[in-house]
Amino acid sequence: MGIGGPVGSGKTALVAALCHRLRNMVPLAVVTNDIYTTEDADTLRHLGVLNADHIKAVRTGCCPHTAIRDDIAANLDAVEDLEQMIGADGVILVESGGDNLTATFSYGLIDRQIFVLDVAGGDKVARKGGPGVTRSDLLVVNKVDLAPLVGADVGRMLSDAHAVRGSLPVLATTVRSGEGVDEVLAWLMSERALSRS
Repeated sequence: MGIGGPVGSGKTALVAALCHRLRNMVPLAVVTNDIYTTEDADTLRHLGVLNADHIKAVRTGCCPHTAIRDDIAANLDAVEDLEQMIGADGVILVESGGDNLTATFSYGLIDRQIFVLDVAGGDKVARKGGPGVTRSDLLVVNKVDLAPLVGADVGRMLSDAHAVRGSLPVLATTVRSGEGVDEVLAWLMSERALSRS
């Protein structure tokens, strides 16, 4: 399961929240991507969301979308190592480094992808589209609690998102407080069941 989106949209927070909910349900592991550091993997290890050896960090050394879409070798190696550890029935979350609205995952790397936006980027972001917004299997509009503070209209943002995505799902969340995370989890588990049938 790929999780992408711009810097600061809440990808790592969503991964952590999903790990807390999934870790006692299914075998689980995480691959993180950062350009030069292991920051996101270190954060997840510090939070204790999984055993440290179930979290692998990929240093892309280049634009994040390159490592998840164009040259997926390093990520694929990490996924395959983790799959040997947790088994083929497990779930591996692959978090992209922060990137722009064009970031999408290669389906040679993942089965489904979630794209995360946040309202602090402005309510116009969803209607701007871009492959991450329009083609991801699930669009998450995060940090809806901040809308009044940044002058964003969440209703408009969700409406615009539905308009550019057609029938593809959109969920509103405030991951830090847990709002909407159970709905993301339900979607993930439903997609997992579909992919296994």
